[in-house]
Amino acid sequence: MARLWRYVGRYRLRYVGGIACLIGATSLDMMVPRLLGRSLDAIEIDAGARVLLTYLGLIVAITVLQGLVRTFSRFVIFNVGRDIEYDLRNDLFAHLETLPLAFYQQRHTGDLMSRLVNDVTAVRMLLGPGILNFINTPVAYVYGLAFMLSYNVRLTLASLAIYPAALLVVKRTSRVLMERSLRVQEGLGELSNRVQENLSGMHVVKAYASEEHEVETFARLNARFQELSLRLARVRGFIIPVMGTVAGTGGLMVLWYGGQLAIAKQLSIGDLVAVLGYLARLAWPTMALGWMLSILQRGRASMQRLNELFQVTPAIASPPGATAPAAVAGELALRGVTFRYPGRPDRTPVLDDVDLTVPAGRTVAIVGRTGAGKSALVQLLPRLFDVEAGSILLDGRDIRTLPLGWLRRQVGLVPQDPFLFSRTIRENVGLALDGDGDGHVDWAVRMAALARDLTEFPQGLDTIVGERGVTLSGGQKQRVALARVLAAAPRVLVLDDALSSVDAETERTILDQLRGFFRERTTILVAHRLTTVKEADLICVLDEGRVVELGDHESLLARGGVYADLFRQQALEVELEAI
Repeated sequence: MARLWRYVGRYRLRYVGGIACLIGATSLDMMVPRLLGRSLDAIEIDAGARVLLTYLGLIVAITVLQGLVRTFSRFVIFNVGRDIEYDLRNDLFAHLETLPLAFYQQRHTGDLMSRLVNDVTAVRMLLGPGILNFINTPVAYVYGLAFMLSYNVRLTLASLAIYPAALLVVKRTSRVLMERSLRVQEGLGELSNRVQENLSGMHVVKAYASEEHEVETFARLNARFQELSLRLARVRGFIIPVMGTVAGTGGLMVLWYGGQLAIAKQLSIGDLVAVLGYLARLAWPTMALGWMLSILQRGRASMQRLNELFQVTPAIASPPGATAPAAVAGELALRGVTFRYPGRPDRTPVLDDVDLTVPAGRTVAIVGRTGAGKSALVQLLPRLFDVEAGSILLDGRDIRTLPLGWLRRQVGLVPQDPFLFSRTIRENVGLALDGDGDGHVDWAVRMAALARDLTEFPQGLDTIVGERGVTLSGGQKQRVALARVLAAAPRVLVLDDALSSVDAETERTILDQLRGFFRERTTILVAHRLTTVKEADLICVLDEGRVVELGDHESLLARGGVYADLFRQQALEVELEAI
């Protein structure tokens, strides 16, 4: 909980003000039973209407004043809870943004969303209504018991006779509430993940007519969540009536014993009513104790889940004091690079002792069979993952010594399966641009051969593409992603089979338009169609994570190795398709 107290510390002055008002309101409220008792005693001794009206006036004035002060205290404390919720959610989201891809490959998106939304809300309940009642309850008890003791010690002790048993119940149920609250939050995370995954993959569900199966699976998860929630509700439902019974039993004890004292003239009717009034004011704090305990344990469970995320340190980050070079030529060099995907059970290296030099301003193609390690290699260049052994150099400097943000602005990667945000095409293309970048966006759209497609969209560049670009074809999504990296104008351009969904004619048009762009920067092409890489300055052939061939198109064909086999195989496939 240490992290949580740091957030509380930011708003300590507002908390102090709110708590001071709360204590003031409770202090005023505790004067009412005493005044009520005295007014009854005044009636009993026939003190006169004027005295009675004075007491009634004081009771009304104090009641109104304490109501105003209490309302203000709730406003302050609840608003602080909302502010901490805002800060906590922002900080958690910012922290998640710093974590590497390997973290997200081992986590469920729905669970992360549940923590970011539901768990943060549970913490806010702890810091708003929870703190208010945690302060109000002991203050009310201190005042109430002090006043009750001033009337009659034995009567006060009689009213509290059942409280030790109640405290034992609270102690026993506290641990159970914590455990069950944690299970409920975890169950909600699983349920959220299933919904998120299903809705994102709805096209697959419908394509395989799996709606009924998905509904049944969701129903099972929902039933489990319901059972977890009911188990928690049973504990909460048990403790609140127990505390209510405690409060009611205390009142009965006061009536029984206090009534006997009043009959024996050892206690006035006014004092008896005052004691009952104080006991009534302790009834809600007593009954709320179970609710407070539930909020406390649920908030603790949620904060525990949030801390699990905060404690994940970014494995890939800028080194302290890292400085960016004044200029970038764009030469890349891989020296003895070995890499395995983190967290995968298969520990076979995806890349094994790879050496490769990409001269500045040249175009190098990476080819190989499926699973050869092509995508893994290019993902290492912007440090989406870090090498296990060896090093990658940019203009002679190990990329791990460079500022991470700067490096990723210099190395622009277009993956084969691009991700588009549910925003306009203009916003997706201009994602990396600061300020007014419409000129860059328009140029990038033309270079990616998107201009003609835009004329068919209802709002052109301002057309919203839907979640993950669902309204676009595969080729259109790839071209929007290509335009996005072109607009950013990195010094090193990496295309990971970025035009695989584009027809051959459009691909040739795009590559022809980009020749001048390629000459101004280092370009790495990963391509399935080997006709795409024929004009590359250098072709690197990977096989089972190793560089097995290196050369230009003609020399590799003449060698008759892996590249020649791949080229002949693709040529045969083209001939068969033409039949």
